[in-house]
Amino acid sequence: MSATQPARSSTRESTARREVRFASGDANCVAWHYPGSNGGCVVMAGGLGVTKEPGTDRFAARFHDAGFTVLAFDHRHFGASGGRPRQVARIGEQLADWRNAIAFAGTLPGVDPGRVAAWSFSASAGHLVRVAARGAGLAAVIGQSPSVDGPATTRNAVRHQRPPVMLRMIGRGLLDALGGLLGREPLLVPLAGPPGTLALLTTPDAVDGGRILDPDGRYPRWQQAIAARAALTAGSYRPGRDAARVRCPLLMVVCDDDRTAPIGPAVRAARRAPRGEVLHLPGGHYAPFLDAHEQAVEGELAFLRRHLAGTVRPITG
Repeated sequence: MSATQPARSSTRESTARREVRFASGDANCVAWHYPGSNGGCVVMAGGLGVTKEPGTDRFAARFHDAGFTVLAFDHRHFGASGGRPRQVARIGEQLADWRNAIAFAGTLPGVDPGRVAAWSFSASAGHLVRVAARGAGLAAVIGQSPSVDGPATTRNAVRHQRPPVMLRMIGRGLLDALGGLLGREPLLVPLAGPPGTLALLTTPDAVDGGRILDPDGRYPRWQQAIAARAALTAGSYRPGRDAARVRCPLLMVVCDDDRTAPIGPAVRAARRAPRGEVLHLPGGHYAPFLDAHEQAVEGELAFLRRHLAGTVRPITG
C-alpha cells in the first residue's frame, strides 16, 4: 500500500452497531453503540468538522473486534446530531458533548463505568486533554495526531497560505461571527483546500483529508465544510496546557512528518502528564488512516488492554 493509499474501510459496522442518543445542552447527540464483551468502553468522535462515520469507523470496528464496547458520536451541530445553526464548532459545547458522552457510556449495558476511555484525533484530541484534566472520570485517553496548541498550529498553517487569502479568511470569519450574533445562517468554508483557496486548512497533508477519510465515497452525508468563525477561535485554544492535571494514562500518537498539527506541543504535553506516553508513527497527519494504520491500531489496542484490564476505578480528583 502506497503512502497515499487509504486503509480499506470495514464493512462490519452495519451489523455490529445500533443508533443511540444522549442529551447534551439543548439538543441530542446521535451515536453508534457497538456492544462489547470485556466491560471496557471507548468513547470516540471525529476531528473538528469530521463526523463519526469517516472519523471513527475503521478504528471503532477494530476496538469492537477486540471486545470493547464503543460509543462513537457526532458533536452538536454536525452529522446526525441536533443543534442549530449547522456546521458551527463551539469549543465549550464540544467539551460538554464529550463529558455527556462519557457519562452516558458508563450507563450502557455491560460497561464498567470505571473502565471508560476516550479516543479522538486532531483538534478533538486536544479536547480530550482538557476534558480529562477537569475530572471526567476517564480511565485512559488516546489522542491521535493531536492538535493541543492553537498558536503553534496557526503559525504552522500560516506558512502554507498566501497573505491575501489569509486576510480574506479572517474577514469571512468576522462576518460569520457577526452574522451569528444577528441570527443569520453561517458562512461556510471548506474544511481543507490547496494553498490559495479559502479553506480552514491548506497544509500539505490536510488537502487530501476528505479522500483519505472517505476513500470510496461511502459517506455522502458528510458535509466537508465548517462555519468560518472557527478560524477566529482555533488560534487561541491551548488545551495542552492542562496536561499536568491529566491523572489517567494518556497516549499521544504523533506522526513524525505531521504538517498540520506540529508534534512538539503534543510530545511536551505527554511529558507533563503524570502518566503520559508517546507513540511515534512515520508519515503525515493522516498516517494512522494510511500506511501506519496497523501500527496505530496495534499500539492503541495494547494501551487500552493495559489500562482497561480488570475493574479499575477512574481517577477523578
